[in-house]
Amino acid sequence: MAKKKSAAGPAAYDESKIQTLSALEHIRLRPGMYIGRLGDGSHFEDGIYVLLKEVIDNSVDEFIMDYGARITIRVEGDKVSVRDFGRGIPLGKVIDCVSIINTGGKFNNEVFQFSVGLNGVGTKAVNALSSHFRVVSYRDGAFFEATFAKGEFATQKKGKSEEPNGTLIEFIPDHDPAIFGDYQYRDEFIEERIWNYAYLNTGLSIDYNKKIFASKHGLLDLLDKQVGVEGMYTTIHHQGDRLEFAFTHTQNYGENYFSYVNGQHTSDGGTHLWAFKEGILKGINEYYKKAYTAPDVRDGLTGAISIKLQDPVFESQTKNKLGNTEVRTWITLEVREAIVDFLMKHPDDANKLSDKIASNERLRKELAAVKGAARDAAKKVSINIPKLKDCKYHLNQNGEKGEKTMIFLTEGDSASGSMVGVRDVYTQAIFSLRGKVLNVFDKKRTEIYKNEELYNLMIALGMENGIDGLRYGRVIIATDADTDGFHIRNLLMTYFLTYFEDLVLAGRLFILETPLFRVRNKQETVYCYNESQRDEAVARIRGAEITRFKGLGEINPSEFRQFIGEEMRLIPVSIASSREMHLTMKFYMGDNTPDRREFIMENLI
Repeated sequence: MAKKKSAAGPAAYDESKIQTLSALEHIRLRPGMYIGRLGDGSHFEDGIYVLLKEVIDNSVDEFIMDYGARITIRVEGDKVSVRDFGRGIPLGKVIDCVSIINTGGKFNNEVFQFSVGLNGVGTKAVNALSSHFRVVSYRDGAFFEATFAKGEFATQKKGKSEEPNGTLIEFIPDHDPAIFGDYQYRDEFIEERIWNYAYLNTGLSIDYNKKIFASKHGLLDLLDKQVGVEGMYTTIHHQGDRLEFAFTHTQNYGENYFSYVNGQHTSDGGTHLWAFKEGILKGINEYYKKAYTAPDVRDGLTGAISIKLQDPVFESQTKNKLGNTEVRTWITLEVREAIVDFLMKHPDDANKLSDKIASNERLRKELAAVKGAARDAAKKVSINIPKLKDCKYHLNQNGEKGEKTMIFLTEGDSASGSMVGVRDVYTQAIFSLRGKVLNVFDKKRTEIYKNEELYNLMIALGMENGIDGLRYGRVIIATDADTDGFHIRNLLMTYFLTYFEDLVLAGRLFILETPLFRVRNKQETVYCYNESQRDEAVARIRGAEITRFKGLGEINPSEFRQFIGEEMRLIPVSIASSREMHLTMKFYMGDNTPDRREFIMENLI
């Protein structure tokens, strides 16, 4: 039976409805296809940092081809400039190279052998998504300059110049609400990116706002920053023509990796990372003449791998995951041979590595003994956990829909009650905690299986066997903004950083920010996230009534909808250095009561 049409009828679908967009129009209409996400600068992967990365990539490509060992970067408010001292864009093609899609020198393997920006889109996307864009190329005593506004050509100049060869690009990301809106650059995110460029390009000097970033030992320096004295033996480091890697073990749980292709951080790994892991296992088994399992060899391992590839295939424009299958064989072979060579030359380190693997074996057997009891205690309910309100889609099952999923970790039924009725049942799950969880700092992994709540949380997230089983795109800590709430937040972060640090490194752990105050009269309601916002609202709204939310449970469900909707405010949990993070956790969560008491007394207000 045919469906009834509405009274108004559907819009006519005919030739007039077919549109053809220019490349510029398409970038501005669908920016996410080109830069991954927009954001306001509060997250490491927000679009404003991707724009900066796209420009720096081109400058680094010049260094890779042995032109220009210095890059100068300036960020002043919302204006960004990047000046390299490479060859400079050919003067007759400056406008084309920054405004016409699929135009550039990266298609020519003789000119650029190992480049990140291979599809001629990056700088064009920066141009299209910037309210102001200026490019100047200096070549052999001459220059060519062009300016654009939102990707549209504005002006050009050319003439003689005494400037050294190279390219200057200056841009302001568009404040249009449909693009970036209000945003702010954060130095710590930019500096972390710049350090990655330095580690991956020994000999390159980057001047960021007059602070110099450079590395002498490549990935060895990167691991030293991440691990330092926590390493259990001399870091194994190998540098070849196309492959560099480094790794060591610590007393931490899980595996942590930093992977790169042509200088691009592949945060989701890919075939090169799988080959690296496979090579580590094969190299160690070959040297010790054993048949160790992958978990016994890799638990506690922190590693980094960087490869140079002429024709990399990435899963998206943002280049988070490598797809080239042909790299697995040669990477595995080179890693295996380098590890065997190192262990033969360093017998003391080989003994320490052997001890670590033996320790991992003992822990695995100990875990196996308690796993059965934990599963019996949970009555094999698996995902049917009493305090879990699950959603329909999941990260490990539903592709793009799964990527949008999230789970809120709330303190008690009161807080979750405000969410249950207004959540999106397709993408938003809720796990209610029963008060304060166990402080697991410096405790064995067996504690998860001995503690019902920690076990249920792990199973709900799907992380018993690592991050590959994670069921949600984002894990969000949603506790009250009071002393107890902050304590529970710290305990949860300790849980994740102790047992599941790779969840944090993958950028999937967040803290939900909810308003502290509601200021309203009969005409207007304003939600305030701090006291200064409250004072500003009170001064502006006549006859205002002020409500202080003591907990999430006090927020009416009808109000709460907006705080977990599209305008949701999330604070990403990130770590710049694993070593510094563990020292911080030891101070705040470890057994150093006298030192902590003294710190509290000195800083108590």
